[in-house]
Amino acid sequence: MRRKLRTIRGKARPFASLAIAALFRRGAPVVVVVATLATAVHANEISQLDALKNLSIEDLSNIQITSVSRRPEALSQAPAAVFVITNDDIRRSGAVSLPEALRLAPNLNVQQVNAYQYAVSARGSNSIEAADKLLVLIDGRTVYSPLGGQVYWESLNVMLADVERIEVISGPGGTLYGANAVNGVINIITRDSHDTQGGLVDIGGGNADKEGNLRWGGKVNDNLTYRAYVMGFDRGATHPATTTDRRHDGFQGKQAGFRTDGNAGTDSFTVQGDAYENAV
Repeated sequence: MRRKLRTIRGKARPFASLAIAALFRRGAPVVVVVATLATAVHANEISQLDALKNLSIEDLSNIQITSVSRRPEALSQAPAAVFVITNDDIRRSGAVSLPEALRLAPNLNVQQVNAYQYAVSARGSNSIEAADKLLVLIDGRTVYSPLGGQVYWESLNVMLADVERIEVISGPGGTLYGANAVNGVINIITRDSHDTQGGLVDIGGGNADKEGNLRWGGKVNDNLTYRAYVMGFDRGATHPATTTDRRHDGFQGKQAGFRTDGNAGTDSFTVQGDAYENAV
């Protein structure tokens, strides 16, 4: 069973009874703090729910997307079948990797092959060999590998807290994106560093998987902001398919990176970089 306690921008989000039970054993003053934090988070979620109830159907469908026509437009006016996975959807799902978050899209088929390999496809025919007809982008830049003829999902370790939304387009997108977009397009859009100021600590673990993320965002001036992060994970080995299978597919990795966003008059720019090391 997964046990998790997450702290985001100084706000505690208690997820596990194990962490709360440990605090109870420390004495009454700590119990009061936990109760106060839980009440504050609950009140914030209620206010967000009330705000959603006051929106009309038109407002709910006016999510801004950019992948269909390569320009901002309302979801309701996009000339394609699009499903949008928001950051709130990812956070509430408990997903810890991009392929797991893509399971939220009903127009995708996500298959976990082993502890580190995934096959993601649309319109059926899903396998490691056949999952080569879906274009995957991160902030509009392709991550398709022409060497292997596929997307290596085990190398796409994007911090999910930094994902603004994931736009999943069903159907051919070759007119705008070329030959790889035969069955659809997935565009993973990350947050601007202006929107990730402050600190974030995300630690989770269980009897199979463990992960930890640390991020800090700041600004040089009103026109130049940045964020830097480090992350690591340990995925436990899957159960062998047969009694003669002695392969160990446990997966470990670590990654660090940065992103800088700035404005210069009417122009804007982004500079970012990542370095990672994975091992099986």
